[in-house]
Amino acid sequence: MERRLAAVLAADVVGYSRLMGTDEAGTLDALTKVRGEFIDSKIAEHQGRTVKVSGDGLLLEFPSVVNAVRCAAEIQRGMRDRNTNVPQERRIEFRIGVNLGDVIVQDEDIFGDGVNVAARLERIAKPGGIAISGSVRDQIGNRLDLVFEDMGEHKLKNIEQPVRVYSLSQEESTIANTAPNPDQRPSIAVLPFSNMSGDPEQEYFSDGITEDIITDLSKISGLWVAARNTVFTYKGKPVKVEQIARDLGVAYILEGSVRKAGARVRVTGQLISAKDGGHLWADRFDRDLTDIFAIQDEITRAIVEQLTVKLLPQEKKSIERPQTDNIEAYTYYLRGREFLHRHTKSYYQVARRMFTKAIELDPRYARAYAGIAACDSFLFYHYFQYETEEAIENIMAATGKALELDDGLAEAHACRGVALTFAKRFEEAETELERAIALDPNSFEAHYFYARYCFVRGELGRAAALFERAGEVKPDDYQSWCLLIHVYRSLGRTDKIEAAARKGIALAEKELALHPENPRPAALGAAGLLAIGETERAREWLARALAIDPDDLLTLYNAACSYAHLGEADRALDLLERFIPLANDLNRAWIKHDSDFDSLRGHPRFQKILEQIG
Repeated sequence: MERRLAAVLAADVVGYSRLMGTDEAGTLDALTKVRGEFIDSKIAEHQGRTVKVSGDGLLLEFPSVVNAVRCAAEIQRGMRDRNTNVPQERRIEFRIGVNLGDVIVQDEDIFGDGVNVAARLERIAKPGGIAISGSVRDQIGNRLDLVFEDMGEHKLKNIEQPVRVYSLSQEESTIANTAPNPDQRPSIAVLPFSNMSGDPEQEYFSDGITEDIITDLSKISGLWVAARNTVFTYKGKPVKVEQIARDLGVAYILEGSVRKAGARVRVTGQLISAKDGGHLWADRFDRDLTDIFAIQDEITRAIVEQLTVKLLPQEKKSIERPQTDNIEAYTYYLRGREFLHRHTKSYYQVARRMFTKAIELDPRYARAYAGIAACDSFLFYHYFQYETEEAIENIMAATGKALELDDGLAEAHACRGVALTFAKRFEEAETELERAIALDPNSFEAHYFYARYCFVRGELGRAAALFERAGEVKPDDYQSWCLLIHVYRSLGRTDKIEAAARKGIALAEKELALHPENPRPAALGAAGLLAIGETERAREWLARALAIDPDDLLTLYNAACSYAHLGEADRALDLLERFIPLANDLNRAWIKHDSDFDSLRGHPRFQKILEQIG
């Protein structure tokens, strides 16, 4: 039996099951072309050896780590270029892991921890990204013009010792880069259209028009569009267009206004070049309210023409197809979206009623069904509004109808992933969540739900990356940053905890000011205060959260985390024991991976709780 030290590269196609389910023949043909026309030559160029090819994966061996990492970087760079004009949902993208370790050689195959670590690294790499082990990083030194981010030590599945992981953060090698606009497509931000109706109650309508234009533009593979939640942070602020463009890294800005009066609507729009502030296009539409869908279509077409973007046939069809022709249903839908974006229990309930009314007026309104599924997903995840089986049934029914009417709704796929997660159909859940992100890379719901899925599955590295992305696409979201404190601590990435805590606290404070009736910002923010040493203030926030709603389950759980961190074991265990009988299986599963309870793990009462979880 031969043993040797080897540089091992493992690669896997992101969302392969989803791609095959959508178009099996087309996916196989595209993958065959990618390998034959591009990847095989890169492997040969860097003296690699193909050890194994599975349906969606590659196992490669290289004579040196420099060759392996350089090959990985060039593959990811080349795939990004090849995908430029391919719709997001049809792109072939890889995750890659590279490790240097001892392998066992048998015939032409290789086995052992050297291979296993590479495979586990591939699983925690970002889509379009590369994860390498500490041994690889040490060997590379400064020999490659690449930038690596230290991701801390990870406990990889079936690997005895923790592995130090680095992520390749070179902009051109990772699609999930934190820079606002990481590629070379024409880039645009659609600023919230001003409400010129003289009635603050009509704000939902102008916001809804903005959101729909963003949605339509995001369907165009030849455009990069700033996320809805990002641009809405500029709403009502006196910031110059040039500054916004610099902040978001975009070349063009669309701004406009909406005036709704009775059965008439006036919409103005102007497309501005960030380079010189010049107006490339401007128009005003005075129409009947029933023409609002045509107005949106004309604005989208004008932008496409001005930026000389080529529309693929399916993109043209998708943009031209209105979701509803019932203006009253559309109005209820927009009100529902406005309430949903406020993210509290009472607003989820009101939003659900708005979406239900929209469906009563138009039973074929796909987005309204997706809206109901989103409300039910958050109500179940955050507030245990339903019994598990009822929640699964409700969400599966709503998403089933939404996707029957329009299979391209990212929100519906993300919520279906939630239901499948709670049904413990994990492979199907992952496929749906991957599909959601492929359809809308700026979807907060998709990244947030996927992050929670990964956490309960023990895939903490992926959970961290997804929570980070959720926080990026929704800049006012305190929850992702507060939850990252626990994830970073579990991963040993202590250098990132303070920044996440301070960001989470600041956002939680804003949320408390807006919604003082909501206990969650205080309960989660307390963890951030503890992380930066503000113990007394953390106690005040905990007392506030428990006073607002002493029976809210996630408040009980988060307070238990904080009291465990404070060393008050009995108080933490009291809260956990109240939480356990009422929580569902997957919410209980958080306890297994939550580092806040490390100090309790030897306690007999905690051992009993773990036995109950199973």
